Amino acid sequence: MGERVLLKGNEAASEAALIAGCTHYFAYPITPQNEISAYMAKRMPKLNRTFLQAESEIAACNMVYGAAATGARAMTSSSSPGIALKQESFGYIAGAEVPAVVINMMRGGPGLGNISGSQGDYNMCVKGGSNGDFHNLVYAPATVQELADLTLKAFDVAEKYRILTLILGDGYLAQMSEPCVLPEPSGFKAEKPWALTGAEGRPAQVINSLRLADGVLEVHNRHLEEKYKAIEAAEVMFENFHCDDADFVLVTYGTASRVCKAAVMNLRKQGIKAGVFRPITLWPFPSVALAAAVAGKKQVLTVEMSLGQMVADVRLAVNGAVPVDFLGRPGGAVPMVDEVTERVLSYGR
Repeated sequence: MGERVLLKGNEAASEAALIAGCTHYFAYPITPQNEISAYMAKRMPKLNRTFLQAESEIAACNMVYGAAATGARAMTSSSSPGIALKQESFGYIAGAEVPAVVINMMRGGPGLGNISGSQGDYNMCVKGGSNGDFHNLVYAPATVQELADLTLKAFDVAEKYRILTLILGDGYLAQMSEPCVLPEPSGFKAEKPWALTGAEGRPAQVINSLRLADGVLEVHNRHLEEKYKAIEAAEVMFENFHCDDADFVLVTYGTASRVCKAAVMNLRKQGIKAGVFRPITLWPFPSVALAAAVAGKKQVLTVEMSLGQMVADVRLAVNGAVPVDFLGRPGGAVPMVDEVTERVLSYGR
C-alpha cells in the first residue's frame, strides 16, 4: 500500500494518469478542471513527456487522436461546454479505433451555465454526442480515491478494447480534497500492431474513420458491435449499498450518491430499510444487476444532479417491475440529504 496523501480530485486524476503512463496531454482551459492542465504542465516536462496547450478544445482532442494513433497513451480533459466541442473528435476516434482517455468535470448548463458541479452531461457522454453508431466507455467515480483508481484503469481498458474511455466527474469532485492512496502501475501492456510507428519492415497502413467502398462501413460497424458486446459482458461495474434487505432503492451516481448514502443511513436509523444502487460504469450500464437488485422492492428513486437523464436507463432496466420516481436538482445544485430522506418517507413504510 502506498502513502495516504491529501489531494484535490483534479490533482489525483492527474497523478494517476502519469502513473498509468500518459505520455501526451493536450490542454485547453475551462473551469472547474483547470488544475489538471496546471498540474500536467508542471509535471510532464520533468518526466520528459509532452504537454501542449492547444488553440481550442477541438484542436486538443484531435491532437489526442493523432498521438494515440502512434500508440502513445494520450489524454485531454475539459468541462461540459468544452466536452461538447470535442464530440466530433470522439466520433473519429471511435471509427478509427484508437485508445484515448478524456476527463469531463461537469459543470452547470445548458451553454456556459456556471462553474458548479452538475450531472447534465449524462446523455451527451453516455449516449454519444457525435454521429454514427458508437459508444464511449464511461466511468463515474464518487470519491477522490475512486477517481484516481479509475483514471489508471481507464488507460488500460482503452488500450485493451481500442476505445475512448471517459471519466465523468463533476466540479465538486474536481475541487474537493480527500485522503487518497495513489494506485500502483498495473503493468498492463497491449500489443499495438495497428499503431503508426513507421512502415520500415512492414506494409504501410492507414488509420482513419472513412470507409467509402460499398458495404465496408457496415462490416466495420458490425465489428464495433461485437466489441461493444464484449465490453458489456466484461466491464460492467456497480456498487450495491444495503440493497439486499431494502424496501426502497435509490439509484444514483457520482457526487449525488454520497448524499444518497447519508440519506440511507438516516432512514435506517428510523427503521426504514433503504439502499443505494450506484452504477460505476454508466456505459456499459449495469441493467441486469440493477433489475436483480430492485426485484421485489416497493419503490425505486433515481437521484441526479440534473433534470433527469440516467432515469431513462433506470426505467428501461426496471422494465415496469417496480415504480420508479425521480428527484433532481439542475444547474449546479446538489440534492440535500433531508429532501432525499423526506421523499423516501413519503412512500410510507
